Formats: sequence, structure tokens, C-alpha cells
Amino acid sequence: MATILISPEARAKFADSTAYSHYSLLKTILTAWNLKPLGETAKDANPVIEAPWNKQTGAVQPTPAKLNPEVASAYQTTDPPKGSSLAFPIRAAFYYPWFPEAWKQSGMDPFTHYQPTAGFYSQDDAAVIQAQISAMQYGKIEAGISSWWGQGTPTDKRFPFLLAEGEKTGFYWAAYYEQEGYQDPPVTAIQSDLAYLQKQYASSKAYLKVDGRMVVFVYADSNDRCSMVDRWVKANTVNAYLVLKVFPGYHSCTSQPDGWHQYAPATAEKPVGKSSYTISPGFWKAGVSQPDLPRDLQRWNTDIRAMMASDAPWQLVTTFNEWGEGTAVEGAQEWQSPSGYG
Repeated sequence: MATILISPEARAKFADSTAYSHYSLLKTILTAWNLKPLGETAKDANPVIEAPWNKQTGAVQPTPAKLNPEVASAYQTTDPPKGSSLAFPIRAAFYYPWFPEAWKQSGMDPFTHYQPTAGFYSQDDAAVIQAQISAMQYGKIEAGISSWWGQGTPTDKRFPFLLAEGEKTGFYWAAYYEQEGYQDPPVTAIQSDLAYLQKQYASSKAYLKVDGRMVVFVYADSNDRCSMVDRWVKANTVNAYLVLKVFPGYHSCTSQPDGWHQYAPATAEKPVGKSSYTISPGFWKAGVSQPDLPRDLQRWNTDIRAMMASDAPWQLVTTFNEWGEGTAVEGAQEWQSPSGYG
């Protein structure tokens, strides 16, 4: 199924998605990871993410994922093992477990410009998750940062399935705490959610950890300031490894998390000091006539090498499968290849 295909043979200034059917973004990463290294911006270019199950005009409400109780209960312990930590640099991709709900949004069906190789799938199907993990591992991606909208939401109910399949394959998962980007959760709410993630999921050997601490990425909006960091540091009673999204002035805050990242996939690359480096293959939101960031194989290949050369501890891809915003590196008919991985 999968995704990310590219080639060092790509033509200069090439940006037409219909012409790179013989290249794979994943293959580029596969090749690039084995290369030796070749040698933040204040602007927040981040586009708004729409949760497909929010009550918006034209949006649909999802059918909750059907969980096997044995799978769900497998992670309800409190002390996470320390043997499943990864060492830096960690290469991870942002991942969205909100299908099939998100195929239909804003009066559009499907809500994407592209045709996924796997079709318009449901992530309630274990075979889909297995194939997606296989695709990411093919591209030497070690972990998925899975969109998480809170306790009991569809993204939460699918998380045990991700961990179960990760345990079988040696693949890792971390939660991406989305609500901070749309409101300012109080300390008590953050404490509750972190405790929940710790109790329900951190005991899985597939949950991503650094030095034995569960990793949680946190979204943010451009209006957030140092008070956001204060809330998270105060609420972190479970000693989670926090990687917050940057905002103007983040580096001058008295309170600091364990790491910082940028999520702005309409921009090709986003280095954040010595903390992280994020790259995006393109950005073309459904319903928009022209892409904000055209797919360009030569540029993508260059960005991968720049990310590697940065030696950043977090080397991130936006995204594996955000089809609505056109940032996916998962396999599509528009970039098929003989490998079967896009």
C-alpha cells in the first residue's frame, strides 16, 4: 500500500503530481536514511486542521470504532516498561486514525484530490493498519504520531489497534494531543488526559518512549504563549516526555518542555533549533483549486537530506495520511511504483 516515493533523478522545477507515477516518496526516505550527512521560523504558516467529527456544516458524525474488549483491556496497567525506548534521532510521521469518517467532509465525498492505492479505507480494518505500518517501515519511519482528540473519541478508540499491530512489528506510536490547538485545556483536564494515556496505553511496548518516559506531542495555535507551557509542565504529574508545537516567543519561556516541533505542512521544511526538523511533501487541501505547496520530487529529495544533515533528535514527516490537506505520503494512484509502496 504505501507511500512516499522519490528519486534523485527527478527533474528540476518539477511540480506536477500527475508526472511522478514512477517515483516513491517512501523509497526516497529509504535511500536517504542510509546516506552519510552532507554537511524556527517566527512565522506560523500552519493551516487549521479540522477534526472530521466536529459538528460543522457538511461534516458527518462518525460511527465509533468497534473495539475488541480483550485488546482494549490489554493496556490498562500503570507502570510502563523501560525497555521499549528509542534512541535519537527518531524518525516519525504524523498519522490520522479518523477514516472512514474523514472521507466525507464539507459536502465533499471524498474529501481529497487524490486516489489512495488502498481505496477509501476504514481503519477499523486491522489489515489496513498492518499495511500502513509496513509502508512506514519500508520508508525507515520508526514511529507514528497519531492524532488524538481525547478520551472516548474515535481516535482514542482506535489507538489500541495501532499498539496491538505495532507490538507485532516493532513499530512505535505516540499520541498527538490536538485539543490544545483549539482551546486552552485547564491543568486538571491535561492531568486527567495524561494519566489516562499513561494508564491505558503506556504499558504497551509499542508506545513510543524516550528514557522510559511516554512521549506525547502537543498541538498548539498561533495565539498560544508561555502560559500554555506553564499549564503543561504543571499538569505533567506522570513525567511524560512532552514535545510541544512552537508559537511566537516559545524559546524565551521560563518553563520548557522536553522538546519542540513545528506543524506547518504548507511549508516544505521547518527546522526548530536543535529540537526537531519537519518536512512536508506537499499541501493541497480538498476544495482548493491550486496547491499551497506543490509536490516537487527534487525539492523533496533535497529536504530529506537537509533533515538528515541537521542531526535533529526528532526528524518528522507531515504527514503519512492526512488526505484532506493533501500532505499524505501513503500510496496513491498518482504516484504508483513497481515496489507497491507508492
